[in-house]
This record gives sequence, C-alpha cells and structure tokens, in this order.
Amino acid sequence: MDRIALVGIMVENIESIPALNELLHENMRYIKGRMGVPHAKGEVQVISVVLEAPADKINTLSGRLGRLDGVTAKTIYAKEREI
Repeated sequence: MDRIALVGIMVENIESIPALNELLHENMRYIKGRMGVPHAKGEVQVISVVLEAPADKINTLSGRLGRLDGVTAKTIYAKEREI
C-alpha cells in the first residue's frame, strides 16, 4: 500500500547536492512535488519533497539521503488511509 510522506532535507555541504539530486531522480516516479529554498547566506539549503510510495521505498530514500555528507533528512507520514 502506498503512503503519502513529506521528506524534509537540510543540506549543509553543497558538494553533496549532485548525489542528492541523483537519488531524487532515481525515485522521481514517487515524487509528487519538490520545493527548494536556499538560505540567504548560503549556509544551508532546505528541500521539501512530497512522496506517494510504499513505506519501504520512502524509508530507503530518506535513509540514503541522510547518509550523504552534510545532509539531514527527516520523514513525516500522513495517517494511513486508502489512496
């Protein structure tokens, strides 16, 4: 069963952005929306990604993102329901 989730991503090492984008590209079929907000001083990039996917896919993506150097990723799930 697919779940709806929001993955919040904080990027403090801009050198990790190509790898981050590659992971998102690999999972683009699950991505319903993406918004990036650069910090005015360039210290951190904030990205929100809305996904609709099986929970294991969401967890795997979030975990892989969080293992990138200088990247933190946290996931929030909508309450379970039929989609």
